[in-house]
Formats: sequence, C-alpha cells, structure tokens
Amino acid sequence: MAWKTFHIGGDLAVQRLGLGAMHLPTETAHDRRASLEVARRAVELGVTLIDTAYLYGGGANEELLAEALYPYPDGLVITTKVGVARSASSGEWELNGRPDVLRAQVEQALRRLRVERIELLQLHRIDPETPLADQLGALQDLQTEGKLVRIGLSEVTVTELDQARELINVASVQNRYNLLDREHESVLTACEAAGIAFLPWRPVAAGAFGAQAEIASVAAEHDATPTQVALAWLLGHSPVVLPIPGTSRTDHLEENLAAADLRLTPTQRERLDRLA
Repeated sequence: MAWKTFHIGGDLAVQRLGLGAMHLPTETAHDRRASLEVARRAVELGVTLIDTAYLYGGGANEELLAEALYPYPDGLVITTKVGVARSASSGEWELNGRPDVLRAQVEQALRRLRVERIELLQLHRIDPETPLADQLGALQDLQTEGKLVRIGLSEVTVTELDQARELINVASVQNRYNLLDREHESVLTACEAAGIAFLPWRPVAAGAFGAQAEIASVAAEHDATPTQVALAWLLGHSPVVLPIPGTSRTDHLEENLAAADLRLTPTQRERLDRLA
C-alpha cells in the first residue's frame, strides 16, 4: 500500500489519488445535493486529499466542502488556493498577489472551511505585477502566525520554482499535466528530484483518452476504462504525482478511484509513454 500514499512536505500523509472539487456545482439546490453526495462519497472511499480554491465560485466551493464534511475526519486534507480576485473595475477574474489580498483570502478561507489553520495553501498563480518576494512573504507571515502550515505553487516553470525555493520551502506544485499533455514534464522532474508533491490538474482529458487506440487497447486488456488507464499511468509515472481528478457524479468518482488498484505492466507503460 506504500505506493498509494505520499507525505506532502515530508510529513503530511495523504492517499495519492485525490479529488479536485472544481467540478462540484453549487448553483441550484439539486446541484448542491449532488455535490454534497460526491464529496461525502469520496471520503467514504478513502480520499484524504481534496483540492479547492477561492476562484471556484468566489469561495462557494470551500463552503460546500465544509457543509459536506465538517467536522472533518482525521487525516482529511483540504487544500485551497488564493491569488486570483475579481477586478474592481471590470468584475473579471484577474491575478492578484498583493499581500493584503492574499491575507484577506486566507482569512476568508479559514472561516469558510471552518478551520484554524490550512494544512496546504497554494498560490493559484504568480502575479507578474507583484514582486514574488512580496507574495511569498505574505504567505510566509501567515505561516508564522499558524494560519497555514505548508505553501505550494500552481502553474509555474522550473525557473519560477527555483526562484520560489530560494525564498520558501515549497511543499507542492499544481500544474496542468496528463498522459497526453506533458508540457510540464521538466517541472515534474524538478519536483521529483526535490521530493515536492506534484498535483496534476486536468489529469483526465474527457473523451480524448478513449479516442487514442493505444489507450483503448490497454484498457481492454485490463477490462478497465481509458480514464482508469490514464490515472494508473500517472500514479506509476512518478512517486510524487498526486492526481486530483474532478467530477460531479458519484459513478465517475468511483471509476476514478478504482484506478488506484490498476497496475500496468512494463510493456504497457512503454506503449503509453510513446504517446507523449
């Protein structure tokens, strides 16, 4: 079972296959009930890492998770992200890493999630208009105050990761990555070398996996789905990869989580590796 777990920051144990909460809708009463069911079922099935963000509904997604799961069971980690805000002039979402904005969003996340500290807080994007030292310094101040424990980054290059590591201890990186989209392979390699958790967002490319003959062939050999094969490939590709597939349906959730028990053969992995 050891291959199914990872210690974020060296000490925070989670199951490697988690849940991305972005796709849990909250708009209608029916949607909300279904979303609550998915979140609760995920925990029932052993998920211990759930990813959300202020951007997901301006905090509505965080509130949904608290409604579904609070009081939280031991070992459950809900990580959230800050650093994106609505423009006061246009109302559009934009990067905003000003220290006062980051602090306010963390304080709001604590309230919405009903916790005293956030075990893993990620900077949603690096704001090019604010010095990196100011952005990470603000999060480090909150860390010193005990309001968050570990700091992660999202959508960064290797250079940005190196720059950040000169200022803070980076616990995680969340970049877009999947079997058919390996643009950030170099970032994953850097994370693996440093023991940094790599949370691939969009780990499942809906529809695209089944359209690939090689993926469909491997899936048939295991009596599995192409999605399960793609997730199993991610888990075997690097020990620091923590996929967080999102869904709004319990049947898809169960399908995704079953991938943790799918072990690809070396030959199958080689066939899939060539799809890069």
